[in-house]
Amino acid sequence: MYRTAALELILHTEIPISKAMGIRVASYDGSRLKLAAPLAPNTNHKSTAFGGSLYSLAVLCGWGLLHLKLAEAKLHKHIVIQESTIRHLHPVEHDPHAECRLDNDAFEHFLRTLKKHGRARLSLDVTISEGKRPAVEFSGRYVVNG
Repeated sequence: MYRTAALELILHTEIPISKAMGIRVASYDGSRLKLAAPLAPNTNHKSTAFGGSLYSLAVLCGWGLLHLKLAEAKLHKHIVIQESTIRHLHPVEHDPHAECRLDNDAFEHFLRTLKKHGRARLSLDVTISEGKRPAVEFSGRYVVNG
């Protein structure tokens, strides 16, 4: 399995804002990635998590999961976010944690399309929770090519 420390290094070097935000890989089990960030560098004027930081954390969680899965398939491709929606349901008052899960059937279909056409799209959902309830719901469509 692709090492999560390598993903964290890639995030920090290729997407520098992730380092400034303090984003770290919390866990990865092969189908689910969790990213975390400290609240302190990501606060707003109300001392809760800044919406832009939450958006960035969510985008990078989906991007990171897709990056890990492609690396496991020995595919090194370009990943970009094409389209997204985000819903802020509750303030995030503690260190935010984002979680993205991948449906294996959807990923297999995605891989077949990628191998056939050299380009494919995959939609991923990310949740950031505050305690036991969802605080942010993100849905993003990622495009892979190259």
